[in-house]
Amino acid sequence: MAPRPGQLLLRRRLVGLLAGVAAMLLLPILQAGRSCPSCFCFATPDTVQCRYVRLLEPPDELPRAVHNLSIVGGNLTVLRTAAFAGGWTRGEPARPLGNLTLLVLTHNHIETLEEATFAGLPALATLDLSHNPLRSVAPGAFASCARLRTLRLNQALLAPGAPPFAELLDGALLNLSLVRLELAGNRLRQLPAPWALPPSLEELDLRNNSLRALRSERLDGLAALGRVRLLLDSNPLHCDCASLRPLLLWLRNATWRAPGVRRLRCASPPQLRDRLLWRLRLVQLECLDGADWALLEPGGSEEEEMETASYVFFGIVLALIGVVFLMVLYLNRKGIKRWLSNLREACRDQMEGYHYRYEQDSDPRRASPGDL
Repeated sequence: MAPRPGQLLLRRRLVGLLAGVAAMLLLPILQAGRSCPSCFCFATPDTVQCRYVRLLEPPDELPRAVHNLSIVGGNLTVLRTAAFAGGWTRGEPARPLGNLTLLVLTHNHIETLEEATFAGLPALATLDLSHNPLRSVAPGAFASCARLRTLRLNQALLAPGAPPFAELLDGALLNLSLVRLELAGNRLRQLPAPWALPPSLEELDLRNNSLRALRSERLDGLAALGRVRLLLDSNPLHCDCASLRPLLLWLRNATWRAPGVRRLRCASPPQLRDRLLWRLRLVQLECLDGADWALLEPGGSEEEEMETASYVFFGIVLALIGVVFLMVLYLNRKGIKRWLSNLREACRDQMEGYHYRYEQDSDPRRASPGDL
């Protein structure tokens, strides 16, 4: 049987719809083939992701409109000048990416950043170089990154034989306008030198390092930078008077400098292991020299006194509420008495009505013939 004209039209519409869906699904793959010819990646006009393919160089011919570029698990040992903008041609990047704001380069075995590595990325705001064994960073590696606000170097300073933080990044961060610098998991034993940090820094992430005691001169240097906040969770702090005095003096009347201070715990000595830092007392820290500095929160008997004072205040508030309630009752005693009298009269009338109906129903003279 030949199909009807209506069925043919329906089939054509279905075929056209399926072709459109297939084109939409294949478009990212086709764009990925043009954007990342040497790797398998997912690409859209504003996002390119290449994951766990042994790239030796950054992908060529990246889309000019790309906003987010992620390369994970490659083998980009050395990043040369304008590595992500097609290299350096006649003193300028060959293919600048003016819209790129996020660049993620984790787990790529990156060891060296040459001069002007990120040239041609004027809008770059977040750069993630975590989990790379950095050994050499040129002083001008981040040149042309005027809008860079967040730099992540988590577990990026662990390469055997790598220089310390201040030497590795000597001068590389000073001309940046960084707001957040992440150095978590780098086994740092002391704070980074303040002179190696950008003056615009507002948050320094030092979680999961090997900090035992913080030196007063470096804390004072951080204070001189401005409103710098330290994240110090998961560090093996040594809780004695000499080790904690600089930190607690630095935090005195400015607890905003360490947002996670209430989570800090002692790693040593053994008698104070796993104790919350802010609950310790001067006696427990063996500070018996008449120290005039205080901990973040009172502990021991002082804490108990504060708790007792809070209970007393709560009792006073309850007493005031009770007095107000009694005054309201007294001032409205006539109205309350009238209301009780009316309620009693209403109940009496209701009960009399029930009593009258009961007497009427129980009268044998009103019994119906069917009840006899």
